[in-house]
Amino acid sequence: MGERKLKIADVARDIDVHRNTVALLYYEKAKRIDFEVLEKLCKYFNCSISDLLEFRV
Repeated sequence: MGERKLKIADVARDIDVHRNTVALLYYEKAKRIDFEVLEKLCKYFNCSISDLLEFRV
């Protein structure tokens, strides 16, 4: 989002999810994420899940 200078509200509106869902993901505070939201984000940004998420131990 930062590279494209997109606002959280714009992405949320474009993929039809709640703004807070996108904000929690953006600020890395989400406790869980629905597969549907992941799919919408991947399609929107034309990327794979691994481009969006990173597993840390």
